Formats: sequence, C-alpha cells, structure tokens
Amino acid sequence: MDRYPEIRDLQLLLALSQRKHFTRAAADCGISQPAFSARIHHLEQLLGVPVVRRGNKFLGFTKEGDLVLRWARKVVTDVEGMRQEIEVARGDLHGVLAVGVVPTALAYAASISTALRARYEHLTIDIQSLTSVEIARALHEFAIDAGITYLDEKDNGHLRFDSIYQERYVLLSPPHLAPRERGSASWKEAAQLPLCLLSKDMRFRQIVDEVFQSAGVKPEPVMETNAFTAAMVQVNNGAAATIAPQKLIDSLYLDQNAVSLQLEQPVVEKTIGLASLDHEPGLPAVNALRDVIGLSVER
Repeated sequence: MDRYPEIRDLQLLLALSQRKHFTRAAADCGISQPAFSARIHHLEQLLGVPVVRRGNKFLGFTKEGDLVLRWARKVVTDVEGMRQEIEVARGDLHGVLAVGVVPTALAYAASISTALRARYEHLTIDIQSLTSVEIARALHEFAIDAGITYLDEKDNGHLRFDSIYQERYVLLSPPHLAPRERGSASWKEAAQLPLCLLSKDMRFRQIVDEVFQSAGVKPEPVMETNAFTAAMVQVNNGAAATIAPQKLIDSLYLDQNAVSLQLEQPVVEKTIGLASLDHEPGLPAVNALRDVIGLSVER
C-alpha cells in the first residue's frame, strides 16, 4: 500500500468539504457515489485515522479530518500553481481564481475581473462576498486564492497586503431626508437621519461606528443588513439613508430618488488592498490579477 495520498483523493475530500454531501460531491467530481465513498475510505485507511464523521448522512469532519483538510488545500493549491505556471509559459491560463471581496469593493472586483478575463479568456473568476475576517481565515485555509479587503486587517505576517485605492465615504439619502441637495454633509448631520447600516460584524460598519464615535454622536439605525443592496432599496423607497463608499456609488446610476453627499468633519479614508498568502512561488492566476490591478508581482 502506498504511503502517501493521491492528489485525486485530496481533491475528492475538498469537494466533500464544499458540498457536505457524498452524492453531490461525487457528481461534481464525475464519479459514482460508491466509488467516491470507497476512495475516501481508502484515504482513511492510508492515514490510519477517521477523517469523516458518518451516520445516515455526512455529519462533518473529525478533528483529524480538519487537519487533513488544511494540508489537502495546500497540496492541491501547490499542484494547481505548478499547472498554471506551465500554462503561462505556453501563453495561456486556465482554471478558477477564487477571490474573497468585502462588500464595499464588489463593484471594483467585478470591473477588475472583466479586465482579467480580457487577457485570459479561459480563466474563470469566482468572486465571493466575505467579511474581512472571513477573507483572512479563508486565505489561511487555502479556501480562496486572494482577497480584496481592508489593509488594517493585517494579522500575523503570513499574508501579503498591497494597497489598491483609498475608500472614502458618502451619505446616500432620499431627497426629502437629505440635509441639502448637493455638496457635503457632516457625520453629525448623518447621525440625525434614519439610517440603514451594514451589520456590526462587518469591518465597514465598524469603521463607520468609529467615525461617529470620534464625532461625538451615536446614531440609532432603523435597519441593519449584511448587503448593500438592501440599504440601496431603503434609500430608493425613501425609507432611510445610508453610508456608502464613494467608489461603489460611482459605479451606480443614481436617479432622482437619491442624493449623494460627501461626508466631512471628519474626512475619512481607509485603504482597500489585495491580500494573498506570502509565499513563493505565488499562484500564477493571483500574479495575473496583481498585474491587471497594477501592482508589482515581485516583492
């Protein structure tokens, strides 16, 4: 019996972690469910530990299984990097680039993905809306390849952060609630309005709360959400105002139902950047993304 797991078995295990269902994971991998289960069982025999908790259905992974998963993601990512680098040497690039993006940067990520696809038509970009904490965790677990997030989330030195742009903030309001039709508004003025804000577990909301606190005010939101879409609907319906990043608002078509005012007193800027694992060689698809953004590939 071989001492080391096969790459294919590790790929099956990762599919199971994503689908959390044997039959669906097997279908994704193009094999029958009995064959899928047999290979997972063979992997457990090879490693000498139970990896999957089983009952009448998939119940999750054992403690040892979580450990195997972390290594499986790293091994499969390294193999994928090797494959991509060979393709780049041939002038092409296939595969999937998974990018975690904080909600405030989704519009930017979509535009960058369009530019990346223009260069590599066979590369698929998987954009996932995640909080900054979820992005850091997913990078360490090799669940995503890169993140577009806040640079002040730098944790323990294992991630590489590169600045992309400065996020500035605006008050987006229905006309009848806006303090004025154009120009700017203060954070104190914004705090007096009925606000729909992002959820408190999101970094954007934490930044907004910190600024309100520094301005000596404490708003009482009428609604909280984890998606800007819901906040925009509240504005469009005339029910509430919201705080939004300037770059997001610039990407939208605002009609007569919304007034956008620059937030001042204080003027606040936060850095949005690209996060990736700090190791060499880097994943070629991530390097391609870095190049499209205009960042240096080399340190």
